[in-house]
Amino acid sequence: MLAPGFWNNPPASPGAIARLLTPLGRVYASATARRVAKESECRLDIPVICVGNINVGGTGKTPAVTALVQHLQQRGVNPGVISRGYGGSIKGPVEVNTKLHGSADAGDEPLLLASFCRVWISSDRAAAARAAAVEGIDAVIMDDGHQSPSPCRDLSIVVVDAKRGFGNGRCLPAGPLREPVSKGLSRADLLLSIGSDDAQAKFFENWGDVVRVPRIEARIHPIETGMNWNGARLLAFAGIGDPEKFFNSLRELGATLVKSEALEDHQPLTLALMARIEREAAALGAQMATTEKDAVRLPAAFKRKVLTLPVRLKIKDWKPLDLALRNIGL
Repeated sequence: MLAPGFWNNPPASPGAIARLLTPLGRVYASATARRVAKESECRLDIPVICVGNINVGGTGKTPAVTALVQHLQQRGVNPGVISRGYGGSIKGPVEVNTKLHGSADAGDEPLLLASFCRVWISSDRAAAARAAAVEGIDAVIMDDGHQSPSPCRDLSIVVVDAKRGFGNGRCLPAGPLREPVSKGLSRADLLLSIGSDDAQAKFFENWGDVVRVPRIEARIHPIETGMNWNGARLLAFAGIGDPEKFFNSLRELGATLVKSEALEDHQPLTLALMARIEREAAALGAQMATTEKDAVRLPAAFKRKVLTLPVRLKIKDWKPLDLALRNIGL
C-alpha cells in the first residue's frame, strides 16, 4: 500500500481526513495494546534482539538488521535472524536455503538476509526462535515484531526514517503508526533514526521531546560496485516501503531517471509485469534498475537484465549499541 499524503502532515496539522479517521486509529491502537500485553511463554537461553518499528513500512529496517548482523559478526558473535517471511508460502519453522527457496517461498527480506547469516522463517515467531536457538547460534535477531509479545526479547531497537519521523503522530488508518509513539518507545531500549544530517536535526526538533531512550543516527549509503551511474538513463522501479528514497539515491549518484515506477511493497514481479517494464525501457532507451530487495523477486529470465543498487547502513556512533550489547552478554 502506497502511503496517503496526509500521513506525513505535521502532528499539529494532521488534516481533515486524519481527524475523521482518528476514532478508527484509536480502535487500532487499542487492539495493538491488547496484543502487546499478552505474556510470552518463550524465553531462550541466548539473547534475543528485536529490530522493529512503530511506523508501517519504509523505515530502513532491513538495512538495520543487516548492519547489526555484520557488527555482531565482527565482534565474534554468530547471530541468526528470525522472520515471519512476509509474502512467502512457507509457514515454518524452516531455515532459509537460498539454493532451494525463492521469494515466493520465503519472502524477499529473509531471502536477502540469508546472504549474510542463517535465517529461520515461521508464521509463529516463537517457533522460529526455538528452531534457531538449537542450531548453535549465539543470538537471535527478530526482523520486525516490536508489537509482538513473543518471544521475550533482551534488547529492543526501534527504527525510524528521520525525514518522515512519526508522520502526523496518529495510528492506522488516520496515520502511519501501529501504536502511539509514547507507547512504542516505552518498550524500546534504543531508537535508530536513519537519514541525512538535516533530516536528523528536523527529527529531533519535531520528536525530541518524546524520545526518552538513547538515539543512534545512521545513513543509507550505496555500495561501490564499479558501476558508473553518472549520466545513466534509467527506468527505475521499486516495490519497497518508500520507493522515493531509492529513486533519490539514483539521482544523487548522477543517474537520469526517465521513468520511476513505485510498486506496492513486496509486489510480485511477474513475467507479465517485467515484460511490460522491459518494453517501456526499450522505448525510452533506458536501462532497468531496482533495489536489492526487489532483485530477489525478479524472474530468472530478468536477473541479468536489471541493474541493482546495493546499499548499506552506516551508523554514526556505535557506542550506545555496543553498551547495550554488553549489557545482554554480547
